[in-house]
Amino acid sequence: MKVLIIVLVILLTISVFRYFRQRTYLKTLTEAQFIEGYRKAQLIDVREPQEFKNGHILGARNIPLTQLKQRLIELRKDKPIYLYAQSEFRSARAAQVLHKNGYQDLSHLKGGFKKWTGKVK
Repeated sequence: MKVLIIVLVILLTISVFRYFRQRTYLKTLTEAQFIEGYRKAQLIDVREPQEFKNGHILGARNIPLTQLKQRLIELRKDKPIYLYAQSEFRSARAAQVLHKNGYQDLSHLKGGFKKWTGKVK
C-alpha cells in the first residue's frame, strides 16, 4: 500500500512539474487572441488528415502530431507558430516536441477546434 501511494505521489509531482514547465514556453490563447494573431503566424493543425478534411480553420496547414518530428523542416523558427487540435492535448504535445527542437514562439488555441466559432473550410 505504501509503495502505491509513493508511486502516485511521484506521478502527480511529475505531472505538476510538466504543467508548470510547459507554461513557460507555450501560450494558451482565447479564440479572440488566436484570431488576432494567426494570420501573421504559421497556423498548424496537428490533427490527423481525416479530421482535417472534415473541417479546419481557414489557412491552416495539416502537420499531424504523428508526423511532426519528420516534418520539422517545414516550419520556420523565426516566425510564431499557432497550434490547434480537437482539444488542447495534442497541440500541447506538439508544442513540447517543437520546444525540444528549438522553436520558441509557440501558442495554442484554448479549447481546441471543438470550441472554435470562427471561419472554417
